[in-house]
Amino acid sequence: MERKEKVIYYRDELNDEFAGDNIVTKQIDGNYRYLRKGIVGRLLHIFFYRVLATPLAFLYMKLHFHHKIVNKKALRQVRHKAFYLYGNHTHFMADALIPTMVSFPRKISVIVHPNNVSMPVLGKITPYLGALPLPDERKAYKNFMDAMKELMQEEQAIMIYPEAHIWPFYTDIRPFKDTSFHYPVQYKVPVFSLTNTYQKRRFSKNPQIVTYIDGPFYADSDKTAKEQKQELRNQVYQCMKERAKRNNMEIIKYIKIEEKRESRDD
Repeated sequence: MERKEKVIYYRDELNDEFAGDNIVTKQIDGNYRYLRKGIVGRLLHIFFYRVLATPLAFLYMKLHFHHKIVNKKALRQVRHKAFYLYGNHTHFMADALIPTMVSFPRKISVIVHPNNVSMPVLGKITPYLGALPLPDERKAYKNFMDAMKELMQEEQAIMIYPEAHIWPFYTDIRPFKDTSFHYPVQYKVPVFSLTNTYQKRRFSKNPQIVTYIDGPFYADSDKTAKEQKQELRNQVYQCMKERAKRNNMEIIKYIKIEEKRESRDD
């Protein structure tokens, strides 16, 4: 039995959102704690991240999506170094789980929209899973950057979805800005790309998710910070575009609505 194709119409690749979660977003202000470093916080992190989330992630992704990671060995080059990982944003659940599987056994934190810490139940847990919500005010931004600096000093990994918005099962790479690439430039750490693709399975209507890891990419220190950001962004984008060609199953068809310009005769 073939899956019925769904169609989504969009206007703006940069700003349109199709997650459909309808979450009331909490404000991330100066009182938000990014790193839970007390004894209780550490124990909760171990329980939720290692005992609960990690095995469930492997089980869910393997059974539901027959998940496969290609070229994970590339991360061995930075086994004892901090790094940033950039990926395409195409599935609410898988995008939350895959970074943990890719970085295993290392811990990885994920920069997220505040929605991810605003959910009634899961929102209380995601901070212990490494969620770093984007700040809404100046004091919160300082705390956010302090947390980022501490993670870099501890030689941790951080995941970023530069497309910002979820487009479920999208099979291409949307254009994204170079804004988030100032972090690896600032901390002088390498960058990797993560490209999730949807591929046909022989005996299932569900796709197989195949994740490709590429890198490391380094900024040219002889260039300005602005040029380094752009260079890293371009390297990651071009690599992800090439990997996206491996998609061979389209579950949702995305069609752009072209703006019609009416001409008037004088």
